[in-house]
Amino acid sequence: MHNKKSVQSSKINQNKAYSHDQSGLLAIHTAVLLFGLSGVIGKSLDLPAVIITFARVFISAIFLLLILISKKEPVRIRSLRNFSPFLAAGLIMAIHWTTFLQSIRTSTVAIGTLTFSTFPLFVTFLEPYFFREKLKAGAVLEALGMLLGVSILVPEFEIGNRMTQGILWGMAGSISYAFLSLINRRLAEKYSGEQISFYEQFIATILLLPSLWLIPFKLSGKDIAGLLILGIVCTGIGQALFITGLKNVRVQTAGIISGLESVYGILFAFLLLGEAPGIREICGGMIILGISTFTTLTSARKKPRIDKKTSSE
Repeated sequence: MHNKKSVQSSKINQNKAYSHDQSGLLAIHTAVLLFGLSGVIGKSLDLPAVIITFARVFISAIFLLLILISKKEPVRIRSLRNFSPFLAAGLIMAIHWTTFLQSIRTSTVAIGTLTFSTFPLFVTFLEPYFFREKLKAGAVLEALGMLLGVSILVPEFEIGNRMTQGILWGMAGSISYAFLSLINRRLAEKYSGEQISFYEQFIATILLLPSLWLIPFKLSGKDIAGLLILGIVCTGIGQALFITGLKNVRVQTAGIISGLESVYGILFAFLLLGEAPGIREICGGMIILGISTFTTLTSARKKPRIDKKTSSE
């Protein structure tokens, strides 16, 4: 009788774990879908990239603040020592989203999202410096493979070419996100994902505030609606879902799913903007996403399950 109860209890626990994993996967897939949509919305707005970024971080910061208050999590930074990393992260986030949007608006959604996917290339060389870890030969080969993928995307090595400009903006967004992810790794040891995301976006809002007076722009009803969707749905809800999903899904699995952001972005761009990827984007994208997925799968053998304090973008 006792053994029967133990078996039943074990099955119940397994079913609960399975249910949690399934809900976590659904949350992360939905978040990545929303992240993919953000580039398409950003391109459809008749506003400068800096103004779009300001509105995005401003609206999202308010949304995340409400989440922190509703969950009764502390809003204040625990130590002044952490202010510098948060300030750096906020500045880098402002640069990252501005350059990412500029890449998409200069070229195509495919170019912007695929070049962003190369950020593991830069993490490969920056992580050993940040965390005093060894640079491995395999990681260098993976980075070179990603560079090959990017080189295929480039139509011609001329600065005057808009596609080349888009790739350069996209690489700037990729480098900045690599720095941001490494800073987040340090902050995640002391703060929750919601706290990190809120402070990064709040600081980015303050830093970008002068752009409202320095850069001329006009707001239409369409722009306001797009900015609200971008700030609340694609950024605020998207990040909240991603962070929630990480509580029940391995970070490596989440990393693989995140690779679909480019796929979703390209699909949305085709359906909503009529942007069809060319042969260069398809070939270069397959190399970049393939190496990114391989790198994530390889790291899965070495790293433990994520805890609730790990942050996403």
